[in-house]
Parts: sequence; structure tokens; C-alpha cells
Amino acid sequence: MIKLCFCLKRLPHLSRAEFQAYWRETHAPLVAARAEVLGIRRYVQVHTIDDERLAGIAAVRGSQGQDYDGIAELWFDSADALAAQPTPEGQKAGLELLEDERNFIDLPNSPIFFAQENEVVAPI
Repeated sequence: MIKLCFCLKRLPHLSRAEFQAYWRETHAPLVAARAEVLGIRRYVQVHTIDDERLAGIAAVRGSQGQDYDGIAELWFDSADALAAQPTPEGQKAGLELLEDERNFIDLPNSPIFFAQENEVVAPI
């Protein structure tokens, strides 16, 4: 499996709550409806939270605060599957998702990277 990780920054006119609500309630169903045609095996939204009790953990590491409003994780069977030329239906689905992303994501400031997991601690 390969994972596409998308570090998301919201558009400046949206609050974090508005951004996360749109992402969860509007965009997520669009991804779910197109997952099969795009070869998405798993889709996870990681929403940032503001919790004063946790602020010290980041500060100890020198973090200046939250740069992103969330991380989208999209899982695919392989790099080959992800890099394959999409079908016409897949191309249409991808463009539809990109069009919707422009409604809430600051795309130029939201980097994407590709990764493979190396599980170290797992549930029993």
C-alpha cells in the first residue's frame, strides 16, 4: 500500500471550524462516492484540534503552532496503481474533487507527499 498525504491549509476567509465542517460534511461524501473509480482503498481525515492541555507537547519540540488545519490520507494499492493513467471516469472524478477542493483548501500552501507506513506500535 502507498499513502498520499495531503497537509491541508484552509482558505483565509474560512474559520477552522467552517473548514473542517465543509471538509467532513461536503467533501468527504464526494471522495467516498468516487473512491472506487479512483482506486482509493482507504480515506482518512485527520482534523487538528486546539487543546490547551496539549500545547506544551508541541512547545517542547520547538513547534511554533499549527501550520495545517488537517491531513487527508488516501490509500492506494501501489505506486503503480496511483501513477497509472486514469480512465475517463477516473479523470472526471479527479477533476470534480479538485474543483471542490478549491472551495475550502489553500491549494498552493497545502503540500502533498507520498509514503509507506512502517508500523511500530499496533493495537493488540
